Amino acid sequence: MANRKYKNNRPIYYARAILRELLPDYFCRIQLRSKLEKQTDFDIEYIQKRLNYYCKLENCKPPFNFQIQLSEFKIPPKIRAYYFDSYEYTRFFNKNLRATFLPGDIIYVPDFPTIVKSRPISDLNANSVILNLDKIRHFIFVSDKTQFADKKDMLVGRGAVTQSHRKRFLELYFNHPLCNIGQVNHDNREDKYLVEKMTIDEQLDYKFILSLEGNDVATNLKWIMSSSSLAVMPRPKYETWFMEGTLVPNYHYILIKDDYSDLEERLKYYIKNTAEAREIVRNANEYVNQFRNKKREDVISLLVLDKYFRKTGQYNS
Repeated sequence: MANRKYKNNRPIYYARAILRELLPDYFCRIQLRSKLEKQTDFDIEYIQKRLNYYCKLENCKPPFNFQIQLSEFKIPPKIRAYYFDSYEYTRFFNKNLRATFLPGDIIYVPDFPTIVKSRPISDLNANSVILNLDKIRHFIFVSDKTQFADKKDMLVGRGAVTQSHRKRFLELYFNHPLCNIGQVNHDNREDKYLVEKMTIDEQLDYKFILSLEGNDVATNLKWIMSSSSLAVMPRPKYETWFMEGTLVPNYHYILIKDDYSDLEERLKYYIKNTAEAREIVRNANEYVNQFRNKKREDVISLLVLDKYFRKTGQYNS
């Protein structure tokens, strides 16, 4: 299937992860300081801005209910990607340090400083410290050669519909002439919105692609914003390493109301005003590009953990 070319290579991903497990982490620990200092290779102001966005910890008050010591951090049976993505960076730190890891789609703020993939967008989410976890599934970008003007004047959407807000969208627009949408999972109660799956390439034939949050963030938002199609969505409620909370409506994506009532009006507006639509595409592509520098992403990830350990009083640096 054409979708496969846009998926991260799982055999390579797991081979690299297992190789890290086999290598003595002593050599990583002695490299930590030099790796942290590599932030000077980049725009330090930019690095610090992202660091402080992911890890907002400042005046932490003990005691902390740490889950585990890094020396005891082992591969769990069902959430290996979360472990591998954490261990990629925790292996550089002293094994006596302690942390709390909360895998999965987290939509609440823990009571103690915790490393998570996702958190609510809020000014009160400091205990949720973000790392780029489960990135093999979530961080997918595309190469889209079709210009916006050459795409279909419609909204496309495919996804598992297990949440009431996604079902509500289908109830409103399933047979709408501007929409090609539907669910791809079987519902034990009814399958009236069931449609055939579409590859990413097939969805990229459309000017507008629906991006609705599921249990937490919308998984498809990243590849949509790397394309020449436009993401259509309400204002996000949750965020990950992609910093969804910093996205600007009608600058990075097309904003629709939480009740979806203005969808038709918004689609017609950007079908007519193609110059504005292309500007949003450019802005979205530029936003995505900041995540493509692997060396810089590694430095930021290490700095996030370094700040986590410092702000929880476990060492001074």
